[in-house]
Amino acid sequence: MIPIQSNLEGRTYALYKLEEIMKPLGYSIGGNWDYDKGCFDYKIDEEDGYQFLRVPFTAVDGELDVPGVVVRLETPYILSHVYQDELDDNVNTLTAGTSGMDQFAEPKDPDGDVKRKYINIGKVLMRELERHFINGE
Repeated sequence: MIPIQSNLEGRTYALYKLEEIMKPLGYSIGGNWDYDKGCFDYKIDEEDGYQFLRVPFTAVDGELDVPGVVVRLETPYILSHVYQDELDDNVNTLTAGTSGMDQFAEPKDPDGDVKRKYINIGKVLMRELERHFINGE
């Protein structure tokens, strides 16, 4: 995980406004959210796993599942998830069904090393995102 400096950090926005600006640029709300915090993810690449620019946020007025919630942007960072190339040998019999195989492989490294090129791409993506917010405010 590599933090990326941004002048958006600490700013507050209505979540719907973030979605209006960020989704057309390729960002999606990450699946790992709670009632008070979440993140927008931009998939940079799939080489040797998945590399993301992640822009986390925290609810400051309301909860994330309530219309009109206001959130504060936190420090963005580059994240690399490296997955196993082969099938998972730790089969969970509850999820494996009758076949004895588990289709959901455990990450080899959920916080893998981030190559310099992805750090540079992440910085460029943050500058682009900042320009959209300046123009959209």
